[in-house]
Amino acid sequence: MAATPQPPAPVSLGQAWWFWLKLGFISFGGPAGQIAIMHTELVERRRWVSERRFLHALNYCMVLPGPEAQQLATYIGWLMHRSLGGFVAGALFVLPSLLILIALSWVYLAFGQVPAVAGVFYGIKPAVTALVLHAAHRIGTRALRHRWLWGIAAAAFVAIAVFELPFPAIVLAAGVLGHVGSRWAPDAFALGGGHDGAAQGYGPALIDDHTPTPAHARFSRRRLVAVLATGLGLWLAAMAALVAAQGLQGTLVQMGWFFSKAALLTFGGAYAVLPYVYQGAVEQHQWLSGAQMIDGLALGETTPGPLIMVVAFVGFVGGWARQVFGPEALFLAGATAAGVVTFFTFLPSFVFIFAGGPLVETTHGRLRFTAPLTAITAAVVGVILNLALFFAAHVLWPEGRGGRFDAISAAIALAAAVALFRFKLGVVPLLAACGALGLGLTLAGVVGP
Repeated sequence: MAATPQPPAPVSLGQAWWFWLKLGFISFGGPAGQIAIMHTELVERRRWVSERRFLHALNYCMVLPGPEAQQLATYIGWLMHRSLGGFVAGALFVLPSLLILIALSWVYLAFGQVPAVAGVFYGIKPAVTALVLHAAHRIGTRALRHRWLWGIAAAAFVAIAVFELPFPAIVLAAGVLGHVGSRWAPDAFALGGGHDGAAQGYGPALIDDHTPTPAHARFSRRRLVAVLATGLGLWLAAMAALVAAQGLQGTLVQMGWFFSKAALLTFGGAYAVLPYVYQGAVEQHQWLSGAQMIDGLALGETTPGPLIMVVAFVGFVGGWARQVFGPEALFLAGATAAGVVTFFTFLPSFVFIFAGGPLVETTHGRLRFTAPLTAITAAVVGVILNLALFFAAHVLWPEGRGGRFDAISAAIALAAAVALFRFKLGVVPLLAACGALGLGLTLAGVVGP
């Protein structure tokens, strides 16, 4: 691609709005795929932001708890068009997925016992196991570039699989190791390069490497206090409304509180947050079963948007099962619960970007800032590997430990893994093929509904 001598024309908020809406409907492939789409569109094709500015924003978003792809969209929208631009970008990244998941969750609960629907999920579940394993491999090949990082990943796996340590403690320990290790072995914790914009010759960007930081993105104590106060005020107002409607022990109140903690205490993307959500939603609150949790992840994988949107499925199933508005309004209960958990899950992401963005704009290229990220990413590899084993155990031994081994599910999982690792098949075609296979096996009577 030949370099263009002039940067592109300024982009209006209206033009950006249409792009962010389109992105919300095409952002498949998990965080890696979504970030790749944004890089192609924003850095290479449209040249709204330069390579280095894009990667520096991504580094910050990866340090944060929450969905890094959605936060990256919010950051770039904020950098280009102030807080309104950030809100538009972040909200449109999530809204299509929320609406689609509400519809799919209703189909799942209303018709899930129909043999055809059950057969589709029978084929999809082993594919999800292969997808989680592939995610561990994909992140590991990028992150584990030094023996210290391999050691951190192995230690994280043992910590969560054997000693059952909480994930926030593992993240904190990895971040400390990264901070300390960057002084002893800076090469081990230097962040990888990714794309090389200058070598690729994308051309000058609208917000280029040396473009002065916009006035609204410069640090101001007054602006920081205003952002934090607004975020806290919105949280308190929403929680107060739920408490007034249901009381402290109401299902929606408990969901709001739990997913507020999940948003603040979990790092490393959706695959890393799932063990925490499983522990709270399945074991502690019993909003849904373990099998339903795996089904929800399968639905999340088939929809655009961040994979953490599986929380909308958790909320829908929990609201439906608890009959929040009575037995005659099950869909309304599920849809409201899905909206509630989505609000409390993503509110901190907007606050993190609007409050921390101005500070990030002053930290370009500082190892002290990026080294903890590198160590945390290594730890996440070990955690995701443990999650893959957890899903495999539930899919291959559906009756629990000591029960029968499901050889057909094992064969589907193996075939899905080959398709991912060897033939680089995309997520949506893979799930469609496995779902169709499960449906065919069920209709043929090979497996039960």
